[in-house]
Amino acid sequence: MAVPKRRMSRANTHARRSQWKAQAPDLVPITVDGREIRVPRPLVRAYQRGILRPDD
Repeated sequence: MAVPKRRMSRANTHARRSQWKAQAPDLVPITVDGREIRVPRPLVRAYQRGILRPDD
C-alpha cells in the first residue's frame, strides 16, 4: 500500500479530493403493486421480492 512520505498541506488535500465527484445512481423503472417506480439498479431484486417497500 502506498504511504505518503510527508504531510500534505490542507490546500493540496482539498484540491485532490475535489476532483472526485459522486455520481447519482442510475434508476430503473419497475412495477411494484401495479405502480411504476424508479429504483437504483442494485435494489431492483429487493423491491421485486418485497424485502423493500416503496415509500408512499
